[in-house]
This record gives sequence, C-alpha cells and structure tokens, in this order.
Amino acid sequence: MKRITLLLAIFLVAAACAEDSGPATVRLLTHDFFAVPDELLTQFTNETGIEVEIIRGGDAGIVINQAILASGNPVADVLFGVDTTLLSRTIDADLFQPYRSEIGRDFVDQYGTAGGLVTPIDFGDVCLNYDTIRLPNPPASLEDLTAERFRGMLVVPDPTISTPGLAFLLATIDRFGETTPYNWRDYWADLRANDVEIVADWGTAYYSSFSATGTGSRPIVVSYASSPPAEVLFSDPPIDRATTAVIEDGCFRQVEYAGVLRGSRNQDSARRLIDFMLSIPFQESVPSSMFVFPVNPAAMLPEVFIGNALVPSDPASIDPDTIEQNRERWLTEWIDTVLR
Repeated sequence: MKRITLLLAIFLVAAACAEDSGPATVRLLTHDFFAVPDELLTQFTNETGIEVEIIRGGDAGIVINQAILASGNPVADVLFGVDTTLLSRTIDADLFQPYRSEIGRDFVDQYGTAGGLVTPIDFGDVCLNYDTIRLPNPPASLEDLTAERFRGMLVVPDPTISTPGLAFLLATIDRFGETTPYNWRDYWADLRANDVEIVADWGTAYYSSFSATGTGSRPIVVSYASSPPAEVLFSDPPIDRATTAVIEDGCFRQVEYAGVLRGSRNQDSARRLIDFMLSIPFQESVPSSMFVFPVNPAAMLPEVFIGNALVPSDPASIDPDTIEQNRERWLTEWIDTVLR
C-alpha cells in the first residue's frame, strides 16, 4: 500500500510539473477571418517552444455560441474574436479566466477589459462601403438608403449570425432610437421596401453580392472602414487607389478581444499567446492580415492603410451591457420587421 501511495504521489507531482512547464501546443479558437503570417507563428514557437493550433469555427457569432455551449470544458485554450457586440454575453456565460498582460498595461484599459477577463487586440469600424465606379454619387447618410434612387443597391450580412451585420443594426438603433416617431424598426421596414438584400455572413456580402469585389450587382455593402486598403493590397493587376470607398455616416466601432478560456489546462501557454498578440510584431501584422487597427499605439501602420483607410471621427456606439440586455429582443424585432 505504501508503494502504491508513493507511486501515486510521484505521478501527481510529475503531472503538476508538466502543467507548470506548459504544453507543447496551445489551441486558439477563432472565426474564419482570423489571419496571421506563418512566420509570426513560427517566431512564437521558436521563442517559447509552444506551437499554436488554430481552430476556426465560422463567423464570430457562431464561434461564441460554440464556446458558450462548452463553457468550463473548452475545446481550446484561448478565444479570439469576441467583439463589443457580444462581449457581455461571454461574460455572463463565465467563459474566461482573468488575465491582465503586462505588455498592455499602459493602453488596454481605454478599450475595456471587462475587469481583466479579456484583452483587446484590435479595433475597426463597421461602415457602409460603396463601389466608386458603379456609384459615383453615393448616399451621404443612412436616411438616403431608403430613397428610390438607391433601390436594390444595399446588401447586409444577417445580424442574427454576423457580427458586422449586428454592428450595422446597432448603428441604426443608435441613430433612430426605439420610441421616436420614426424609430429603427420603421427605418428597417423602409430598407426592406427598398429591396435590401440580407445574406448569411460578411464574406458572402462582400465577396459575392458586392459589385466591386464579387460577382453580384449590389454597389453598397456593410463592411469595414479598412476594406479599401485591402482592395489595394490584393489587387491584380496592382492599383494605387481603391475603387471602393467608405460612407462615414452610420459607422459602428468594434473592438476584438482575446481571453483565456475557463477550464483550459494550458493556462500558462494561453497567457503567453495573449502576450504575443499584444507584441509589436503581431500588432503590426494586424492591418495587412485582418484589415483592422492595432490597439498597441507603438505599432506602425502600413503605407497602404495610411493612404486608403478611414477612421471615422464619431462612430456610433452602445454600451455593451445595454446591448446584452436588449440584443435578443432587438434581433427578434428585426426578424419580424425584415424577414417575415
């Protein structure tokens, strides 16, 4: 019996030491549009001895649903891609272990950290984009989109699935209100009457329905203020200026966060990955990889961003707690107004 007890004690100590030293692999759960250069992941592995396994789960809304269903027993160690529109939902579901990186101590608080449960990694503005060739005289405001001359021109990702779609819905709620004589539901009823197209996700909207980048006929799309530099960067043959542009009215600010998932057995490795995501090399890759802005103020922007991207001067915003309290009702009312 003493021998068995001694062997068990040795096993438990060895297991604890293995946990403290960190695993060989850290798993990152994220949306389909997460991108990072392979050489950066190699750099992280060379510096830490930890390999990164990326698990993509679809649009951010779907990823969050999956993570909530597995709360406390996660399939990954770190979640990246929860944004302003869904943050409170993840906090209520108790998804994260607290962690505050020393790297971001001087700048992360301005973006919010939910009491240290999540770490801001990037930010961007969901905005209307338009095809400058097909539509040289674009709408100047959200109200203009209901005019007859813009009939059949707008495509929007479904806000019940897509976070950019939800952000655009929130921008309209912020603009038109709930109880005003002409409220957000009235506005969406007018968009429906003006033949708005609703598609499953941002990728379908931007790469299929949008006339400037896809095969569709819609010259106005809900996308990002940083989408035009992406067009320049990936154009073939090369171009100097984007043929898409941003309508500044109706933009909504989104911050994307990462967090250590509660129940992860790789806590140390998860924290080191978040540190790495705040580091200058990773942050400087964010604009050209995911076409959003870095939160680290020391990160330099690429020239294509400086010349083609727009940072709205006064984007719409709604407090995350207010979003959490009303989101499901708003989405149900949106479905009743637009889809039924």
